[in-house]
Amino acid sequence: MHIDWAALGQVFGVSLVVTVGLVGVFTLGILGTSRKPEAAGATSATGSPLLTRTGAYACFALCAAAVGYGIYLIVA
Repeated sequence: MHIDWAALGQVFGVSLVVTVGLVGVFTLGILGTSRKPEAAGATSATGSPLLTRTGAYACFALCAAAVGYGIYLIVA
């Protein structure tokens, strides 16, 4: 039995980078949805709540697309 160590290392590296990236994007989504709206007169350093919530939903959509692509790769 012959093991192609270079290919195995490449798969490991790509899997590690994608996993860490996907967890980071999901974390940004959770942070975006957990922000509480500030008082009406206060100014926010993080931008408008609508923009923050939209960015969080975009992060979740990116995670769902990555999971869907992974399932597609397994099935196809």
